[in-house]
Amino acid sequence: MAKAKVQTDKTPVELLTKKQAQAEHARLQTEIAGHDKRYYQQDRPSVSDAEYDALRKRYNAIEERFPELRTFESLSLKVGAAPSGKFKKVRHAVPMLSLDNAFAEQDVIDFVGRIRRFLKLADDEEIAFSAEPKIDGLSMSLRYEDGALVTAATRGDGAEGEDVTANIRTLHDVPQQLKGRNIPKVTEVRGEVYMTKADFLKLNERQKAAGEQPFANPRNSAAGSLRQKDPSITASRPLGFFAYAWGEISGEMPADTQTGMIKWFEHCGFTTNPLTKMCRSVEELIAFHRKIEEQRSHLDYDIDGVVYKVDRLDWQERLGFISRTPRWGIAHKFPAERATTVLKDIEIQVGRTGALTPVGKLEPVGVGGVIVQNVTLHNEDYIKGIGGKGEVLREGRDIRIGDTVIVQRAGDVIPQVVDVVIENRKKGSEPYLFPTKCPCHLHTKVVREETATGEEGSRARCTGEFACPFQKIQHLMLFVSRRAFDIEGLGEKQIELFYQEGWVKEPADIFTLEARNKALKLEEIEGYGETSVKNLFGAINERREIGLDRFIYALGIRHVGETTALALARGYGSWEAFHDACLKVAKGDEETIAEMDALDQIGETVIAAVAAYFGESHNRGIVERLTKQVKILDAEKPKKDSAIAGKTVVFTGALEKMTRDEAKAQAERLGAKAAGSVSKKTDYVVAGPGAGSKLTEAKKHNVTVLTEDEWLKLIS
Repeated sequence: MAKAKVQTDKTPVELLTKKQAQAEHARLQTEIAGHDKRYYQQDRPSVSDAEYDALRKRYNAIEERFPELRTFESLSLKVGAAPSGKFKKVRHAVPMLSLDNAFAEQDVIDFVGRIRRFLKLADDEEIAFSAEPKIDGLSMSLRYEDGALVTAATRGDGAEGEDVTANIRTLHDVPQQLKGRNIPKVTEVRGEVYMTKADFLKLNERQKAAGEQPFANPRNSAAGSLRQKDPSITASRPLGFFAYAWGEISGEMPADTQTGMIKWFEHCGFTTNPLTKMCRSVEELIAFHRKIEEQRSHLDYDIDGVVYKVDRLDWQERLGFISRTPRWGIAHKFPAERATTVLKDIEIQVGRTGALTPVGKLEPVGVGGVIVQNVTLHNEDYIKGIGGKGEVLREGRDIRIGDTVIVQRAGDVIPQVVDVVIENRKKGSEPYLFPTKCPCHLHTKVVREETATGEEGSRARCTGEFACPFQKIQHLMLFVSRRAFDIEGLGEKQIELFYQEGWVKEPADIFTLEARNKALKLEEIEGYGETSVKNLFGAINERREIGLDRFIYALGIRHVGETTALALARGYGSWEAFHDACLKVAKGDEETIAEMDALDQIGETVIAAVAAYFGESHNRGIVERLTKQVKILDAEKPKKDSAIAGKTVVFTGALEKMTRDEAKAQAERLGAKAAGSVSKKTDYVVAGPGAGSKLTEAKKHNVTVLTEDEWLKLIS
């Protein structure tokens, strides 16, 4: 039964109990977010400015009195609205993917080593790289047709962004018409929108003078300025744009190197970063990174590292991508900023696979422009300082409640404790005792998992599995997360509430909420109203259609992350084919297991996880009920103009003109499936010198065998 709405909004903040404050804070957050969406995204404000300001004032006052309520999702840490629904969506012709990160010099050495091995380069063969500061701004893709700017889109999720063309036209650094001759018919120029530190300070002074909330940092100010509903406001904000990459370019490329393309951007009328440099060795890359780090505080724009890219574009093409990141580029981040604070408590969180993760509750402290109140403590060994992830914490330094600790944001993202100030430790302090039972109401036993060698691992898990409510909630949170179904308005608080009330026990329940709402009456629940409930149902209905890879990832199968889900989706093509294979794998069908094992990036661990998941009748029921509520789209079709599109290829032996990894990547770019073993469904086996059992299997199944030269001729 739905709870009656508790009216605490007239109680003075100073008289609220903590429980009342939590409920009021959650209600205000939902209400204000709804007003923000209607004002910034829909251009339909539903309250007066005075009424809105009163809500904001009360919200901020609650956080001032109860600072523990200020989380990363807090509205007080944000300016303006979330990614705006008022801007129409734009599908990127070429996905805007992210770079992998390097945090240590050894990571850079390994990066260059991987490139050398992939391309089969000799140790003394030179690899040239472009190196440039990594701007901390807002990624943008500008599409020009016949030299004229037609569309400007944000990165979004990499595949789809927001159309901000009207606003981007106000930037002086963005030419409306490309300069020069022989401009390709279609040219997509990509780069970063940013605001200088000096302009950021001036803007905040104007914000304060106008009685408006100042921005948190230059990046937020750039993002907020670009997402204004009125382009004239964007025009009044001092935004810059650095061009450094490209998307779709029709016809012949204007240059054959990364640095050549940067120079071409300059000729077209763009501003490029003058600090960009050509480096020809690992030593030069690291020296450039150190130099830029020294200059960091003197630059008039924020940077958080240095980006390295293989300069030759033909090598970039050969190197290709791994899931969402290119092999030919990497971002070498700067060391994380640190701060000192007090560890007030340690709480245990239970993940969707039953893993127990200790989370430190801190006295709020600013680290790198962000207020940090929670910090990961990884596992029991880390707290004890005896191994695991304890290489960060100094050996022998255990962490105790009440300790003064030094925290940093690893990669400027994930906060963690890196040291304990022992001299500040209070007398009588006791070592932290890791729980032996799950904190859920079942109090099931906690065990340390074994490693592949049979030794005790560092990860502790709840043995409650599907009965554990914490694991069920985490499964639901993964399901609605950005990389899965991405349902707006269903965050951690909402999922927990809906689960505890019994309204959503499994994914399919999310899609039946609207039909059941006559009985539930969500609009009467604390923190909801008619408009917010209507918006929630709209967001759910928008996600009734989903790509196969996202759907597989959303199921929460252990060991099946985004990359593995993508490999499975590409391997099977449709939900029907994948589901049928999973059921057969669960029954131990050897032929189907061999076929799944033959898929690139899929091995025994994943197959065992798939078998365990679909071997449970409970899970099969969840999947069956869910698939009645949603439409699952087939994986992207292979390129039709390729001779090997849709074919399954196995490489064996020592290839002489390319590495096996490069050959697999090339085959996948042309629409083929690169498998690891031979079956009767294999179309080609490409055999080099030293081919062994796979060649025997090919003959057994009458599979066409090609030499490396025959293969290259086929795909030319």
